[in-house]
Amino acid sequence: MTDHSRRLTELAKLFTRLGFTAFGGPAAHIAMMHDEVVARRQWLGEQHFLDMVGAVNLIPGPNSTEMAIHVGQERAGWRGMLVAGLCFILPAALIVLALAWAYVEYGDTPQATALLYGVTPVIIAIVLQALIRLAQTAVRGPLLATAGVVVFLLYLYGINELLLLFGMGALVAVITMAQRGLTARASLLPLLSLGGFTAAVQEVASVSLTQLFLVFLKVGALLYGSGYVLLAFLRNDLVVQLGWLTDQQLLDAVAVGQFTPGPVFTTATFIGYVVAGVPGAVVATVGIFLPSFIFVALLGRIVPAMRRSPWTAALLDGVNVSALGLMAGVTWQLGVAAIVDWLTALLAIGAIVVLLRFKLNSTWLVLVGAIVGLLAGNFFS
Repeated sequence: MTDHSRRLTELAKLFTRLGFTAFGGPAAHIAMMHDEVVARRQWLGEQHFLDMVGAVNLIPGPNSTEMAIHVGQERAGWRGMLVAGLCFILPAALIVLALAWAYVEYGDTPQATALLYGVTPVIIAIVLQALIRLAQTAVRGPLLATAGVVVFLLYLYGINELLLLFGMGALVAVITMAQRGLTARASLLPLLSLGGFTAAVQEVASVSLTQLFLVFLKVGALLYGSGYVLLAFLRNDLVVQLGWLTDQQLLDAVAVGQFTPGPVFTTATFIGYVVAGVPGAVVATVGIFLPSFIFVALLGRIVPAMRRSPWTAALLDGVNVSALGLMAGVTWQLGVAAIVDWLTALLAIGAIVVLLRFKLNSTWLVLVGAIVGLLAGNFFS
């Protein structure tokens, strides 16, 4: 086996496993990837990984999927990019497809309350461990430390996450350049406008696979934010404009994307199946994830150039600590919702102690949390 083939096999094994076990949303997924590709395998350095965390937060699409694609690109070129991305997406898409079939056949969404009861506290510990490690690289001095804390507090206050990323990144860059006594000249990347494309999609009244693909391609190319932002975006197209779904069906679809492992954007798989069966699931899934591969391929060339320029390097430093502040904010909100009694508190504390003291693979902790949650659900039911 050649070195390139070995690398592709390693990527396939790693991201297939993560696709089946990465619960908890983008922050948790990125934390698990950090454990695997930085701490354990040393495929990427801390600074490079951190730069990409900041960069993928500035582009539309599912951040954790884009991180998987980037790791594959760095490890094995364009083939690695495809292997890592597809192996991370496909397990979640297949799980969601099975749930969509059950939903259509039996008219209800399968429940996963007991599973999440045990898994979510463990996810909090995994994210905290990643935050600690990444902060050791990202926080270089009081300016960056202050920026991260301010973003964390403003996020909890309800300020838009994209505004915080761009705004704090630019502010850090300006202050850094002023401290160095340098003049900074910023260049703006052209913004992709799909307004005409959006209107064209909305004008078509009949359901077709082409139309379904274009709707989700638009979402993948334009959407920032969490699954709740996805909910608002899809409601306008699929419920209000096209009338393909009811509000309840859309809520069920987003719920399935939230509680299954892997990318939240597999909501598209669920909706595609409900609307047009297996062909609909396929075209919707391809449509929503395709832009991520394109964006990451471009970022792979842009980020190294940004790091070489004093101005854009300072901007990237500000974006990095802002991204960590957002991760901390999400973790806080998740913790408030997840740690509800002595057992969930014990799971979270035990997991963080194990992660900090031993080099245990985080996947095993997720599985332990799932088993404890299922046992607790059966015991108390």
